[in-house]
Amino acid sequence: MDIKNRLVLVTGAGRGIGRLMAEKLIELQADLILVSRDASHTKDLEEKAVAAGLKAVSFGADLGDRKSVEELISKLEQYDIDIVFNNAGIQVTYRSDVFDTPWEDYELSFRVNTIAPMMICYSLFPKMKARGFGRIINTTSGIAGEPQQGPYSASKAGLDKVTADLSRLIEDEDILIFLTDPGWCRTDLGGPMAPNDPVSAVNGCIAGALAKKGKNGMIIHAQDYADLTLEQTVEKIEAVV
Repeated sequence: MDIKNRLVLVTGAGRGIGRLMAEKLIELQADLILVSRDASHTKDLEEKAVAAGLKAVSFGADLGDRKSVEELISKLEQYDIDIVFNNAGIQVTYRSDVFDTPWEDYELSFRVNTIAPMMICYSLFPKMKARGFGRIINTTSGIAGEPQQGPYSASKAGLDKVTADLSRLIEDEDILIFLTDPGWCRTDLGGPMAPNDPVSAVNGCIAGALAKKGKNGMIIHAQDYADLTLEQTVEKIEAVV
């Protein structure tokens, strides 16, 4: 699917995989709404997009703060957004002593990793249904069996559940909703010891937006497609039934 001049929202666009995704979307000639903690973090991407003849705007938001998220959503509702990448996330810390995990670790993790992206989905999904077109890709995680990262893995599991449930509201519209797992990548979140270059995740993270069909609610494991082109990745996703 050609996404030239489709309006695409990317959260967490200021760094890491989100920034790489935004750069790839500029190559694909998509118009962009870029969200990071501070709008200045994506001004260079915004300028690059505009220089390429595209439309782009940057918004700053703290996804762990309810008021900030509500203000962001009020801005987003002014646009007809075609594609949503809920990429932003937080991994609070690695608690070596699991039993010292504080309340705050869970609260912040769920605010950023579950509640904020779903509030964005709840806001934008009805407009997609009304227009008969939309793509939503929520970033999850494959972390399992590590109680030291309980708040992070639990918040992502919550995102998995509500995303899959949301997909049940799709009827005959041209709407697809996916989860994508980038894998363990060398980003600020993943750390320097991660085995995967973040570039390896970009095609798998973006491909769902280019698919013309697919299994709603499925998880796209980006590292499964690391050696494929974007076109080949899209074909693989479209083939899943």
